[in-house]
Amino acid sequence: MQAKTSELISSLTNLCNQHIKIAEKLKTKSDITINWKANKESWSVLECIEHLNLYGNFYIPAIQKAISENKSKPDEVFESGILGNYFANSMLPKEKLNKMKTFKDKNPINSNLDKKAIDNFITQQVQLIELLEKSNKINLTKTKTNISISKWIKLRLGDTFRFVINHNIRHFVQIEKIFAQLEK
Repeated sequence: MQAKTSELISSLTNLCNQHIKIAEKLKTKSDITINWKANKESWSVLECIEHLNLYGNFYIPAIQKAISENKSKPDEVFESGILGNYFANSMLPKEKLNKMKTFKDKNPINSNLDKKAIDNFITQQVQLIELLEKSNKINLTKTKTNISISKWIKLRLGDTFRFVINHNIRHFVQIEKIFAQLEK
């Protein structure tokens, strides 16, 4: 995938702003509603949000580090890597949400959660927006970040942003499905 860097950053920033708006609406729901689960193996709305927070706890510092240590000049075009593009696209929801196994350290099932999880998510989205803004000054193709599943694999910064934000999209679709089940 190739994209004009400024358009990619703008698009990802808009998605983060949309996610903040959705999260703000979630804060208006009752505790019972956002903790409801279809069954003991499924996640509640808050567990979905906490799962995103757990990923944010890894990726936000990794992105901050990559940006702060980088000296590359920005490029007009971002060019996705093969692996990064695959990971980013694999996060996007399909017609029938494809299930993925969650790593144990990122699985919030049966956690005791409250609306602070939503506040934490919003804080992380604001941090992502700030990092996207800072990334205008560096090369998104040449700058690399670590990933959560392996110390040996690094993704291009543009792909890392896409992965994290697409992952959020995926779980907001899951949250919509939880609400649809709840209303039945």
